[in-house]
Amino acid sequence: MAGRLSSGILLYRVTAGEGLEVLIAHMGGPLWERRDRGAWSIPKGEHDPGEDGLTAARREFEEELGFAPPRGELVDLGTLRQPSGKRVHVWAAPGDIDARRARSTTFRMEWPRGSGRMGEFPEVDRAAWFDVATAREKLVSGQVPFLDRLMAALAPGGATRPDPPGVATPATRRRPPR
Repeated sequence: MAGRLSSGILLYRVTAGEGLEVLIAHMGGPLWERRDRGAWSIPKGEHDPGEDGLTAARREFEEELGFAPPRGELVDLGTLRQPSGKRVHVWAAPGDIDARRARSTTFRMEWPRGSGRMGEFPEVDRAAWFDVATAREKLVSGQVPFLDRLMAALAPGGATRPDPPGVATPATRRRPPR
């Protein structure tokens, strides 16, 4: 059984004041609206097993944030199995967007449950830049290891791993300016 697949892009930047920051998104809808810790996610989405993961990641980035996906080199951070059993594959890219302007597509669901009333909710209700320590607290637990992989990839010498053609490996990509 292949299981559910999601792919996403973790945008990062290096600032003078905060150092390394990552862009993550607060999950939308009534189930998440009052939660903060463990209620944020790397912008990502599900796709069919036959669809190219990077293509899906680019589409989902735009759907969840309302911004075109980053151009240029992406660093493959690999796949992690989540506690739910879903497999998530993430690429990282340098970039800088105004997170306050993020706008997501919406989904419909019955709310309150059992009421028969359908509501429309954003997939993501906000996005923000956080330093890695804060992002660790805010991300759902199954995605936290992607932060470690990003930091290893950006470290001098970077971690090496087999990557598909056309995707920069941590060992070959240029480090962002400090």
